[in-house]
Amino acid sequence: QHVRYTAEQLINAVRGTNNDTDHFRALLTEYDLSNAEGGALMCSAEAILRIPDKTTIERLITDKISHADWAHHLGRNKSKFVNSTTWSLLLTGKILNLSGVLPNLLKRCGEPIVRQAVTQAVKMLCKQFVLGQNIDEALQVAAGMPDYLFSFDMLGEEARTTADAHRYFESYMQAIEVIARSGQQNDVHTGPGISVKLSALHPRFEWRKHARVMRELMPRLIELTLLAKQYNIGVTIDAEEAERLDLTLDIFTELCNDPRFAEWPGLGIAVQAYQKRAPYVIDYLVDLARTTHRRINVRLVKGAYWDTEIKLAQEKGLSGYPVFTRKAATDVTFIACVKQMLAAKDAIYSQFATHNAYSVAVVLELAKDYNDFEFQALYGMGAELYAHVKQKYNIPCRIYAPVGAYHYLFGYLVRRLLENGANSSFVNRVLDEDASISELVQDPYELVEDAASIENPKIPLPIDLFGDTRPNSQGIDFTNPLEYLPVLEVLQAQAKSFKAKPPIHTTAEQLERMLALAKRATNIWGQTDPGERIACIQRMAHLLEKHKAELLALLVLEGHKTILDALAEVREAIDYCWYYSYRANIDLSVQVLDGPTGELNELQLLPRGTIACISPWNFPLAIFLGQIIAALVTGNTVIAKPARQTTRIATRAIELLHDAGIPKEVVHMVIGTGAEVGDPLVQDLRVNGVMLTGSIDTAWRINKNLALREGAIVPFIAETGGQNAMLVDSSALPEQVVSDVITSAFGNAGQRCSCLRVLYLQEDVADVIIDMLCGAMAELSVADPMSLETDIGPVIDQEAYDQLQEHSQKLRQTAKLLYEVPLATELHQQNYFPPTAFEIQSITQLEGEVFGPILHVIRYPATQLGHILNEINATGYGLTLGIHSRIDDTVEFIVNHVKVGNVYVNRNMIGAVVGVQPFGGEGLSGTGPKAGGPYYLPRLTVERTMCINTAAIGGNATLLNLGDE
Repeated sequence: QHVRYTAEQLINAVRGTNNDTDHFRALLTEYDLSNAEGGALMCSAEAILRIPDKTTIERLITDKISHADWAHHLGRNKSKFVNSTTWSLLLTGKILNLSGVLPNLLKRCGEPIVRQAVTQAVKMLCKQFVLGQNIDEALQVAAGMPDYLFSFDMLGEEARTTADAHRYFESYMQAIEVIARSGQQNDVHTGPGISVKLSALHPRFEWRKHARVMRELMPRLIELTLLAKQYNIGVTIDAEEAERLDLTLDIFTELCNDPRFAEWPGLGIAVQAYQKRAPYVIDYLVDLARTTHRRINVRLVKGAYWDTEIKLAQEKGLSGYPVFTRKAATDVTFIACVKQMLAAKDAIYSQFATHNAYSVAVVLELAKDYNDFEFQALYGMGAELYAHVKQKYNIPCRIYAPVGAYHYLFGYLVRRLLENGANSSFVNRVLDEDASISELVQDPYELVEDAASIENPKIPLPIDLFGDTRPNSQGIDFTNPLEYLPVLEVLQAQAKSFKAKPPIHTTAEQLERMLALAKRATNIWGQTDPGERIACIQRMAHLLEKHKAELLALLVLEGHKTILDALAEVREAIDYCWYYSYRANIDLSVQVLDGPTGELNELQLLPRGTIACISPWNFPLAIFLGQIIAALVTGNTVIAKPARQTTRIATRAIELLHDAGIPKEVVHMVIGTGAEVGDPLVQDLRVNGVMLTGSIDTAWRINKNLALREGAIVPFIAETGGQNAMLVDSSALPEQVVSDVITSAFGNAGQRCSCLRVLYLQEDVADVIIDMLCGAMAELSVADPMSLETDIGPVIDQEAYDQLQEHSQKLRQTAKLLYEVPLATELHQQNYFPPTAFEIQSITQLEGEVFGPILHVIRYPATQLGHILNEINATGYGLTLGIHSRIDDTVEFIVNHVKVGNVYVNRNMIGAVVGVQPFGGEGLSGTGPKAGGPYYLPRLTVERTMCINTAAIGGNATLLNLGDE
């Protein structure tokens, strides 16, 4: 009760404050993220200050402001500031929507004024959260707040390049020097400090790069920390994503054990209470402090990457979430960690970072008369709360103060806007007078106890992502040694016995026997109850999960995939089993159709017979099995022809199908070239359909063979390659673009049919993005795929290498080489091809798809977007397209004019998930239907309708017995 009373007093004090910040908060409350207008404002704020050209700025403003319903917000808020702002936005939208000769003149005159006004407004928004654009300016602002301590954070999210890391490092070093010269420091607890993001100091700050990070980052961090120690300025290591926690702790442990920092009380680290591991981390830090005979500064925060953690865990198919999915659970953990920290006063100097009045009240209650700790708040948040806390309780408060130019602000700003704009956030609701104080001071223990479960039922576990339809395939957490070390052991064991050997080709006699067996089995398998066929496929899914490590090893050893790419492929194969099982339950059910009384009309899908499944080497498990599973579950028998480069993987997959209960006479595998087995297979009249994933040349060859057959016309499902492009305008975030380009162009050594081949950059941002792209390419590890640290392995064989080498040599004569990852000569001799980027003038310079890690970059003026789309369409390919833009109208224009099967907006363009992003192209890129989509299975069946005259018995008994109401 005392905690609740204290919290109520704090909230009343906050609500009783009246200043300019309240106006700003009221604006964020009105335009929170639960409405489209709030989202539009956030998107504008995130992008507008980093767009270099006026034309795109005006397009962004028009896109976000002219389409929104500002009138809906008029008069809803008591704040005059909010209502005047709403009137301004409403008027601006009307100006931007004007049409006609005279209004167009007004529009042209008005847009520069609107642009300047909106840009200025966004700068004001930035000033709410950023102390200064440089450390000198920040210190001046801080000087005007003498009652507060400060921890300065040099803005910049994670480094993408070594140059980025060096720039961030220099900004930290400079900040320490400037703070020292200012004379503000006394000791680490009463003077200013520095907060350091480790991902800003190294471009590959990730667990699987552990050895490299420790080797390269530690010297920089030690140099920085030694300088801070010289001036007695505290250094706090910021918390980041959960997958970086172990690496962060390893680095912090090195610092604590370094004798140069013995007995210096300036080392600190942030701990996130929303992580389920938080109490264990506190225990570890207490033990570390006592072992190293020091007192560690611990900043306890709730956490800022919650939505990201949820999505990452779902995408990776993890067993659970690293964070709590209920806010109350995070609040309970925060309190538990407070108790741990206050109980270890000898080892921990506590820094409690929260903007929640109830959490503050709990800390005050638990601390009682003890006051050797501090509160912390983000700049621009919690000022009213902590003004009251300082006045009444005399507890120091330190402000976490971001410093940096506005164009480095985007990531930080978005997180602050999310925190202020989320309708569940305390900082949003505390100023909302409609939110009762009793709701704001609810005991989180009671909320958790009253809940049916600790987990939020609205956020399913990753395995339950698809609800009752099917389970999500399970991933492997490659930041958890307990999960990935057993997999590596299997890989090493198989590597010892693995020897490359040529496949044994199927003879004509063997092919004839398989065709005959498959033909005879069609009736038996086709008439098998669909439920039994589905059960076999679901058993196959379980077998793939059981043998995941073994299959992953085969993909690495025979398919030359990296470990991460191999895992993704095994998961895709499992997803095919579950998804097609789910679809079969729907698609194969008898449909009763509407008709006149006295009739029963039914439609049913039945198997076609024998299906030839021809798959490539680049996805020797997922595509191979995806085709087969689709054919089998619909009652067809299968003759499968895998690529000759990856027959061991295919052989093992067939064995598992038999183990799952698929009769041996139902599914067969042939091995050989197109001439040896491909042509005879397709030409045989006993084949009732063909499925292909491969080159356009192979597709044409099959199509001609089918056309020459004299029997029934059978379906041909083909998915081929593409001249896949990505369009990037100047509103896009360069860091995100570069990350997605690296993944899309060079993942799987560029040997995905969906890979990015042609990157179009609006000329206004081309230089910046190209420079960053080249720097990011330099960080790639091209090496043995057996190593978890490897990013890119070899291409599939010598033939593939030679084709890439020939194309690269041609481009060296006609294009500009932007960057080529350096490789040792011996790697070239083992079919490792370096990721390479060339700048070309037009897509017309390319004669066809280049299947490997070569990226072609083209600059374009913003006015030529329509022409660019015409050129892309003119290639005839239509598989994948990427778009990076914050302007919805631009995205809509591209989508409406381009002819491609899969469009990806503001993300990478590979790794389509079964049942989530059905995959397949059009034009030269495929016939459809899309693999992993709802229309795939029906293509493998025949439709049969049956009409029964139920009145043939002499009358319509159903109608006669209908009765009246």
